Amino acid sequence: MANHPSALKRARQNEVRRVRNKSYKTRVKKAVKEVRIALSENSVDQARNSFIKAVSIIQKAASKGVIHKNQASRKISRLATQINSLAAPEG
Repeated sequence: MANHPSALKRARQNEVRRVRNKSYKTRVKKAVKEVRIALSENSVDQARNSFIKAVSIIQKAASKGVIHKNQASRKISRLATQINSLAAPEG
């Protein structure tokens, strides 16, 4: 355990940030899961609506530094690709 006042403060700050980041990551995972569930049910409209909400949540997490901006971009891109492949007419 830390002994110096500055180290004690740093430990407190790290704990607060850890809990905050955990909640943002959980929100991101839940949003992505909603899109994937809609995709598995072949519901394009529901997937698109969930995707719009998910993009907002993912970008907010990236802007706060919870996840890296490239990771956010990759998640959004992969979800969009899946939705577009489902919506595209087969032929």
